Amino acid sequence: MSSADLVIRNGTIVDGCGGDPHEADLAVTDGKITTIGGAIAKGAEEIDARGKLVVPGFVDVHTHYDAQVTWSERLSPSSWNGATTVLLGNCGVGFAPCRDDQHALLINLMEGVEDIPEVVMTEGLPWNWHSFPDYLDAIAARRYDADVAAQVPHAALRVYVMGERGADREPATDEDRRRMAALTTEGLRAGALGFSTSRTLNHRAADGRSIPTLRAEEAELTAIAQAMRATAAGWLQIVSDFEDQRAEIGLFRRLARESGRPVTISMLQSHVKPDNWRTLLAEIGEANAEGLRITAQVRSRPTSVLLGFELSQNPFMGRPSCKAIAHLPFAERLAELRKPEFRAQLLNETSEGGGRDRRVDRWDRMFPFGDPPDYEPGPDKSIAAIAAREGRRPEAVAYDLLLQRDGREMLYLPVTNYAAGNLDVVREMIASPNTLIGLGDGGAHVGIMCDATATSYTLTHWTRDRGRGALFPVAWAIKRLAADNAAAIGLDDRGVLAVGKKADINILDYDRLRLRAPQVIYDLPAGGKRLVQRTEGFEATIVSGAVVYRHGEATGALPGRLVRGARSS
Repeated sequence: MSSADLVIRNGTIVDGCGGDPHEADLAVTDGKITTIGGAIAKGAEEIDARGKLVVPGFVDVHTHYDAQVTWSERLSPSSWNGATTVLLGNCGVGFAPCRDDQHALLINLMEGVEDIPEVVMTEGLPWNWHSFPDYLDAIAARRYDADVAAQVPHAALRVYVMGERGADREPATDEDRRRMAALTTEGLRAGALGFSTSRTLNHRAADGRSIPTLRAEEAELTAIAQAMRATAAGWLQIVSDFEDQRAEIGLFRRLARESGRPVTISMLQSHVKPDNWRTLLAEIGEANAEGLRITAQVRSRPTSVLLGFELSQNPFMGRPSCKAIAHLPFAERLAELRKPEFRAQLLNETSEGGGRDRRVDRWDRMFPFGDPPDYEPGPDKSIAAIAAREGRRPEAVAYDLLLQRDGREMLYLPVTNYAAGNLDVVREMIASPNTLIGLGDGGAHVGIMCDATATSYTLTHWTRDRGRGALFPVAWAIKRLAADNAAAIGLDDRGVLAVGKKADINILDYDRLRLRAPQVIYDLPAGGKRLVQRTEGFEATIVSGAVVYRHGEATGALPGRLVRGARSS
């Protein structure tokens, strides 16, 4: 009998099915798990996992690596945090299908919706595709540190079919709808795992225009849903403001019924309407009781903005003195910010902006971040509370904090899921059987957040570290991050550790798992910056039986491939 390619010895198996952890050896051959437990002969490669958890690779169902996959082999920071499969093309935005004269329009849209700088995409995107199948072929020609799956994005589809009429949100004609349905079918048959759309006012292009799919008519969405039924593939991923919640959930129920496919909806707690998520989740429960398949995607921590002098936003960005130096390279800006006379002048100014500029000087909702960062700080830790204790102005406290660590310190501003100043509502959300843990937005919002590490946070905070409420079992968290997400997008060949399953595996030093503070690096095309975040305690990440990371360092192996369509063992 030939030896296995890889044997993991003495590890504590947490198989992703939710059962009790148990110690066993595990063997891998040809990218699949061949044996768990019993006597296993020496393998070509062996890893001693004594005292470590051996768990399935995580499945990140909500990313925006649509551009990054075209220039980078690494799906970081998701892949640095245990994700072995990532799903891109969310929120209706993407780059295919696309005509040659529409490149700038789609870049402008992605810049505004997902905060990826225009110059990065203009320099980085090769545009070696037109149709959605072409785009999948371009991805398939590359190699990665994780598997990649994609969805057909409604905004790109609508603009491709309707041109400026689509961008201007004009109603689709019968012919427009027929063409969009046909192209959705084409994309699904080429291997897309779903179709995505956005119905939120928050999604605007960099030039201020609303996303082309905002308030798309039901007839348009129904035509696409019916195409999905005929193809018998994929899910519908939807973002909505839920301004008229009953009407919206009614629409989504009809789309689930027309398509015969799963529907997944982003769900957050608004600080303005802090109880709306409860009624939404109840309505989703009713829909599932009727036999429909609707899930709410939720974050395992707040949606937050990170503020800093090196980042895209800071608490003083609307003040004249700050605007005057905004164009300078960071080192030159920092030199100005350190001058006592500049500090005094800026602190005595008021913001000239509104909206976003006003949001980032809410001192009672803003906190020092720390290392390791604290995502559930109490009200006594706010900038306002610190200022009150020290008898200082909150502006001065924030300014001085941001100058620490050579001007690279960050402040934390939770904007959803934190209305009560704690994560009790998040605990309820992630505990629901009708939710999926997602919304990490890997690859997006590169200058203000880094939430792709919410996978690691689910393990550290919710199974071990939270001091403000009850914890979950580790086995529960692993199931949520791996098996539940894999099953939701039709990838039944992964997400659990079982014989015959794909050998996507993380080896965790659970006691040492710890998120580090995010940092800015300048590794995007055109020298563009992005926030990244490392997590200590990942002993190894394995994709298709190949070790891609050891102790957080890349091995050079790139076994990740495009995943086309649903997969069964």
